[in-house]
Amino acid sequence: MALIVHKYGGTSMGSTERIRNVAKRVAKWHRAGNQIVVVPSAMSGETNRLLGLAKELAPSSTDSAYTRELDMLASTGEQASSALLAIALQAEGVGAVSYAGWQVPIKTNSAFTKARIESIDDVRIRGDLDAGKVVIVTGFQGVDPQGHITTLGRGGSDTSAVAVAAALKAAECLIYTDVDGVYTTDPRVVPEARRLLRVSFEEMLEMASMGSKVLQIRSVEFAGKYKVPMRVLSSFTPWDIDLNEEAASGTLITFEEDEDMEQAVVSGIAFNRDEAKISVLGVPDTPGIAYQILGAVADANIEVDVIIQNLSRDGKTDFSFTVHRNEFQRTLDLLKSKVVPLLGADEVVGDTRICKVSIVGIGMRSHVGVASRMFKCLSVEGINIQMISTSEIKTSVVIDEKYMELAVRSLHREFDLDQAADTIVA
Repeated sequence: MALIVHKYGGTSMGSTERIRNVAKRVAKWHRAGNQIVVVPSAMSGETNRLLGLAKELAPSSTDSAYTRELDMLASTGEQASSALLAIALQAEGVGAVSYAGWQVPIKTNSAFTKARIESIDDVRIRGDLDAGKVVIVTGFQGVDPQGHITTLGRGGSDTSAVAVAAALKAAECLIYTDVDGVYTTDPRVVPEARRLLRVSFEEMLEMASMGSKVLQIRSVEFAGKYKVPMRVLSSFTPWDIDLNEEAASGTLITFEEDEDMEQAVVSGIAFNRDEAKISVLGVPDTPGIAYQILGAVADANIEVDVIIQNLSRDGKTDFSFTVHRNEFQRTLDLLKSKVVPLLGADEVVGDTRICKVSIVGIGMRSHVGVASRMFKCLSVEGINIQMISTSEIKTSVVIDEKYMELAVRSLHREFDLDQAADTIVA
């Protein structure tokens, strides 16, 4: 008997018929002798609907009392889907019980709308599993030390599922989505993109951080920290598909590299349209300048991605960085009102018409010239590179967003990712 955690996204829970299909699938796994914990998201569109109602009442409030109520409100979507799934399972003749995050409890800090999980009490869940029940735990939420309901931020149900799997020492965490695995890139941009049978944790972490939407980055970080085996697979296959076939489908995210397998130089192309570039021009080229700029941004709880500082000229330099597009105006206003006057910079300029494109692959460790090959490919297509960021297994460039699809398609061909010979990366 194995303990397995299932996670189902909003599209998988999008209607009563889909919830019924999820229940039949879960029942199949349970009747095969497995202990099953399910972490569902809210029904598709429900969280947006709820937050939209709040925005109608208070369009721009950032008060902590307001964000507390946002969490109270947003958490109800997962509570509803969890209860509906328990009812559907009971209708299938399977004992099932649902719990909100605070009932488990899943303990978090008090950062409303983006809380971090601190611990999970597994006693209640294990008791129900030992009694032969399927346990359903709301995703996306927990409870802080003061007893307030908190949420983990968008995509937080993935993190909830991995955290529960880690706490229970589950054999595997199955992430059911509306796609059948992790692809070399988005098939909507490159129809020739191919599903990877296996991908290493490091590569998945880079892909998630670089813009791949298959898994939420915090869930991948959690999986890496606690070595939780994960598999991404489709919830839209027939529920009565053979269990062994289903268990081997999708993409396995593995933590062990296969030394006998020749690594592909690049395993995937990730991209992110949601970035904006900000440049602080003509700042004094003195020690501590980066801290004075980015420290103020960090104090405002704004995350920074790619950073570049230009060559000094006449004792001054230009400093550029990227932020999420949703934070663009707030960052610009912050710099103009506080940082520029303090530093005596010439001006602050911004650009929201950019994107980030990244190549990712463990094979880059043992192959030289991969970045130059990327740059040459983009040059041939007439694509200008504005910023560059690298790590051991990825290279990212910031380019004009109008060239994004061309860049992704060209790089996909350049690194032979459209070839069927190797769709296994580990």
